[in-house]
Amino acid sequence: MINLLRKEFLLAAHPTLYIFSCMGALLLVPSYPYSTVFLYGCLAPFITFQFGRENNDVFYTATLPIGKREVVKGKCLLFMTAHLGQLLISLPFAFLRTVIYPAGNVVGMEANVAYYGFGLMIFGVYTFVFMTQFYKTAYRVGWACIKGMIPAMIGMVLVEALPHIPACRWLDGMEPAMLVRQLPILLCGIVIYALSMLFGYRIAASRFEKVDL
Repeated sequence: MINLLRKEFLLAAHPTLYIFSCMGALLLVPSYPYSTVFLYGCLAPFITFQFGRENNDVFYTATLPIGKREVVKGKCLLFMTAHLGQLLISLPFAFLRTVIYPAGNVVGMEANVAYYGFGLMIFGVYTFVFMTQFYKTAYRVGWACIKGMIPAMIGMVLVEALPHIPACRWLDGMEPAMLVRQLPILLCGIVIYALSMLFGYRIAASRFEKVDL
């Protein structure tokens, strides 16, 4: 599996995967919808899959001395590394923006505990839909992305809209008490992301085993 991951990052990953992983720096942009950071996190793996399709990456990987389930597992781990890496890279910028912009984000949600919880949910749902749809054929990457982006975009709109609802203002808070109150959302995000990756992998692997390459 280590060698498979090396292959994914050295041969299969498109350069945008690394560039978009640094988009957490957008948290320093004042009055900006920070959910777009998640949009880049969804687009980077899609571009990588599209790049792989044009280079027959699926067929090449399937010819290696591994099973079809390992092919899917390698891509899932690539997804996870890109998503979690992007969130980790964004953390220093999230802390820095509280110093530079103490007044907060007037456009949408702040980069707080709830923000990262919702981000994990968006990544999880997108990945589940994308992987399970793509590995029906192991070719129709554009259609899989469109289906995955629909729930992801709905989630992004909700992330930006919720802080403007009076009853949900606590989701936008940066005070210690508010951050503690947001912890259940982060925990839910972790659980949803983990389950989405697990069941997404199982369903995608099962479907890919039936594909005749």
